Amino acid sequence: MEKRYYQREIETMPYEQMRALQSERLCKQVRHVWDNVPFYRAKMEEKGLTPDDIKSVDDLHKLPFICKDDLRDQYPYGLLAKPLSDCVRIQSTSGTTGRRVVAFYTQNDVNLWEDCCARAITAVGGTNEDVCQVAYGYGLFTGGPGLNGGSHKVGCLTLPMSSGNTERQIQFMMDLGATILCCTPSYAAYIGEALKEMGYKPEDNKLKAGIFGAEPWTNEMRRDIEKSLGIKAYDIYGLTETTGPGVSFECEEQTGMHVNEDHFIPEIIDPDTGEVLPEGEKGELVFTSITKEAFPLLRYRTRDICVLSRKKCSCGRTLIKMAKPMGRSDDMLIIRGVNVFPSQIETVLLKEGYSPNYQIVVDRVNNTDTFDVNVEMTPEMFSDTVKGTQAAEAKLVNAMLNMLGIRPSVHLVAPKSITRSEGKAVRVVDKRKLHD
Repeated sequence: MEKRYYQREIETMPYEQMRALQSERLCKQVRHVWDNVPFYRAKMEEKGLTPDDIKSVDDLHKLPFICKDDLRDQYPYGLLAKPLSDCVRIQSTSGTTGRRVVAFYTQNDVNLWEDCCARAITAVGGTNEDVCQVAYGYGLFTGGPGLNGGSHKVGCLTLPMSSGNTERQIQFMMDLGATILCCTPSYAAYIGEALKEMGYKPEDNKLKAGIFGAEPWTNEMRRDIEKSLGIKAYDIYGLTETTGPGVSFECEEQTGMHVNEDHFIPEIIDPDTGEVLPEGEKGELVFTSITKEAFPLLRYRTRDICVLSRKKCSCGRTLIKMAKPMGRSDDMLIIRGVNVFPSQIETVLLKEGYSPNYQIVVDRVNNTDTFDVNVEMTPEMFSDTVKGTQAAEAKLVNAMLNMLGIRPSVHLVAPKSITRSEGKAVRVVDKRKLHD
């Protein structure tokens, strides 16, 4: 594949030059949050810092961390660094106990985010000759809007399909000759199966590449998708908190994702001590947004465990690479692209009058996540009729769907039937093989 870049000068910028650019932007950003976000100013004052103490990227480690709890505590406007009149959009992700994380964007924030997604599309070979089918969810979820904007920037004909309605997805894909597919890996696998069931062979579609993210997937799953759709499958990474997809993206080498370092400074820390680890060490990924105006996050702990590498890449990009996340330093599960915390399930159960003895069982069947919640009944409920039990299960399914935005299968089980270790019910059984 011919080497193509969306913003060549930045994507191939020499390391020292990138450091200088990052330092300049970091200092400006620190001053911006100090002046406009009382929460940050208080956090810095607690550590005895002022903006004058941050002179370059070398001083980044002095700044305090922030985490998802801070974002929830400051909901909705506590971290806003621009007047609301300057903001044109929000995107949102679910929180652990229903309190959401809301991220704000100025028009400039949207433009830069779309540039990041445009780099990802160009890296997989996208040009203005392509037809880009965006089958990520639209709305508050960042996947659809991010890739949609990136596709426009590249000049692709954009099919803003959103997720679901597979029959229509396939009709448009075949009739309009989609060449790039953007969606979750599990949905890509599902589309591949649906095409096969409809009698299509991989060579019958015009797809050449797919950009798949928002949930963990293995190289084995990548190979299955590549085979079923006749494409090359690329990874993309992002967080609503930092901007959305496009924080990092894979190139044709497919050996990790290039971080858009002119917008996000990555660090790897020891999750227990907070100490910054050297390149190549495995630890928790931390991001600092250095160009975000409305909702800038400094040293945001992602809880994703991974490795950073500056090893030279054959694609010519000099942007540092991050490996696929290898797990989490907290108890969050990603199920069908949705963040699920056990504490959310617990909140629902307590509210509905159940004891918090439950077990989440996640598996992956035919490349799609299954999501079961076993809940212990109270002794009074145990004597209920089958009909009564089914009604209680249905009520819990709806309550969890409202809390999580994803529908589990709920099974009410006999009291004390869930395995316990050290007296505690084993909360999560994840049978998916998410790492090779």
